[in-house]
Amino acid sequence: MREPIQRRHPWIKWLAGALLLFMILLGIGIAIAVHHAEPFLRALIVDRLTERFHAHVELDSFHVSLAHGLRAEGKGLRIWPPAQVEGLEVTPPRGTAEPLIDLREFHFRAPLRYAPGTPIHIWTVTLDGLKVTIPARPHRASASERSAPGPEPALPLPKGAERLRFRIDRVLCRDAQIILKNTNPAKQPLEFDIQTIDVAHMNSAGKMAFQAVLTNPRPKGLITTKGNFGPWVVDDPGNTPLDGDYGFDHADLGTFKGIAGILSSTGRYQGTLRDLTVDGQTHTPAFSLTHFGATVPLDTTFHARVDSTNGDTWLQPVRATLGSTRFTASGKIVQMLAPINGKGSPMHTIGHQIALQVDVQQGQIADFLRLAGKSGQAMMSGALHMKTTFDLPPGSEPIHERMRMKGNFALDDALFTDSKLQNRIADLSLRGQGKPQQAKTAAVTDVRSSMEGDFSMAGGAIDFPSLHYMVPGAEILLNGVYGLDGGTLAFRGTARLDAPVSKIVGGWKGWLLKPVDPLFRKKGAGTVVHVHVAGTRREPQFGIDF
Repeated sequence: MREPIQRRHPWIKWLAGALLLFMILLGIGIAIAVHHAEPFLRALIVDRLTERFHAHVELDSFHVSLAHGLRAEGKGLRIWPPAQVEGLEVTPPRGTAEPLIDLREFHFRAPLRYAPGTPIHIWTVTLDGLKVTIPARPHRASASERSAPGPEPALPLPKGAERLRFRIDRVLCRDAQIILKNTNPAKQPLEFDIQTIDVAHMNSAGKMAFQAVLTNPRPKGLITTKGNFGPWVVDDPGNTPLDGDYGFDHADLGTFKGIAGILSSTGRYQGTLRDLTVDGQTHTPAFSLTHFGATVPLDTTFHARVDSTNGDTWLQPVRATLGSTRFTASGKIVQMLAPINGKGSPMHTIGHQIALQVDVQQGQIADFLRLAGKSGQAMMSGALHMKTTFDLPPGSEPIHERMRMKGNFALDDALFTDSKLQNRIADLSLRGQGKPQQAKTAAVTDVRSSMEGDFSMAGGAIDFPSLHYMVPGAEILLNGVYGLDGGTLAFRGTARLDAPVSKIVGGWKGWLLKPVDPLFRKKGAGTVVHVHVAGTRREPQFGIDF
């Protein structure tokens, strides 16, 4: 029987023991080296970020391990806005400055191998709890600001560290927030909550491709986007280029007081973090004014310029379709300010004002009347042409009470949907043509009317200083007020009919009225009388004022 190999070669046991001891000592040595290298690596990261952003950088902690390659973890990273770049100083009052970048923690991995002169390859950097605060446009610093002390110097770098470079394939950011400050401190900053940002080809000196999912603040909704970002502009981060495509889904228009509907939108944007140009389309299948409740589909195609710091938007223009009505609008949607406690006190944002120029070229009056009604049924149909200003200031009142309009319109081929009212129009037309017998026996006829005039709207009522209503056989000139809430009517004016009084009345009564025909005949019209319209749109009351 042969002896065990350990007895025949006892040196093997001693060699194995020595190797084990060497590995333990090597592991301890590497752990000690890594532990001692952490401050230098931390200083290297701070130096690279300071060099890139020209700013004061702080990093609370940084730890590395060598399990499955180089693994690193940092916590509490803060980067302040540039202190001074190319003669431009952005230094808020001491003690009030916010970091440009505030990061809760980050992680990354890299291989252990390193070749001098080549960048260290980092596969993925993961960022958790990122908060980016884009400051307002920089201002020229005063002499006192330029003399303010700069940030404290960072830790000295180890020998040769200045030659180290990094190459990052991907940055994955989770639970992030971007805050865009405004030059007016009274205006609220715009805040975006971002679920994820995935950046590829990370290179601060050039463009970076990205994909992101974020929550839009107003109107509330989810945005998915992909595009390009950079290069980073050190002296003014808000001027960093940005372009891409977006999809905006399930946007609740109820965020804005007075309107309702779920909007979806797609489009493309380009510009900078602060100033964007957006071209897109929106679709709202059930748009409504909340006070009335009736819904009408609304689709738009738009070109807009957006100030990302406060959401102010300039529409240049919007082409919209409300139901079957096509119209264009151009103007602005901007924040409004008011003093907190009376004149002279600090200002605060009270909401947004919408100011537009609207041109309806191929419209249907029924689409607008359905929107301003509770039943969803329009009182009238007809082809509408209109030019008007539209102004909607912020406030707590219902939207139809805050809305202001002023313009002119023309309505052709108008028909009233209420049979009782349409019968009255048919009766007026037939009598105006001197056909009283037909007026007595006719049912609802397809008598088309037209109207045109100027109007102004405020406080939930439409004022018509001059309303010209025409129907075959009659022409009516009116002025008065129509109340949106309840459809109240209060109009007075004159009616000019083609036929004389005797033929309007007809029969034996008409024969008796022949002597008075000359009294009502004026300027080519067979009869001219003063009239009034009262009641409501459902129960109108017509009368003659002798």
